[in-house]
Amino acid sequence: MKTIYLVILAMTAIMPITTYAQEKVQIYDPKANAEIQVKEAVAKASKENKHVVLQIGGNWCVWCVRLNAFEHTNPKIDSILKANYILVHINYSPENKNAVLLKKLEFPQRFGFPVLVILDAKGRRLHTQDSGFLEAAKNTANIYYDEQKVVSFLSKWTPAALNPENYLNH
Repeated sequence: MKTIYLVILAMTAIMPITTYAQEKVQIYDPKANAEIQVKEAVAKASKENKHVVLQIGGNWCVWCVRLNAFEHTNPKIDSILKANYILVHINYSPENKNAVLLKKLEFPQRFGFPVLVILDAKGRRLHTQDSGFLEAAKNTANIYYDEQKVVSFLSKWTPAALNPENYLNH
């Protein structure tokens, strides 16, 4: 009887935290039409001479939430994103797996979540990035992603980095 009581007590202690975390974080919209999101982002990227970063994941994914927080609280990363990319959160959840878009993107979910897909200003897929390779080697002070790795990744896929004229005279 004591064991059952402890299990029930533990479950009731955990449930409010889990429920609160799920309700509080709403980065991804399960109701959004991903193909429209991408179309709008590509149109905007074309006008602004930027690329598109699709961050695919879900509100259920703790690593997706951590990456989003890291991108927006790290001034260097936030600056690179704003200067060079249109960032779009594409939902993947039981309610909406966005299977049609993910098929067009050659199944990026095979890398786990979150997964990043870079598109050019015409909507062509340039790169798919397993975000696990961007994680910090050691979690210190709740920093889960490595600034240098993320900066390097984002810098290598900017419009300027892919402009052939930047390499012809070197």
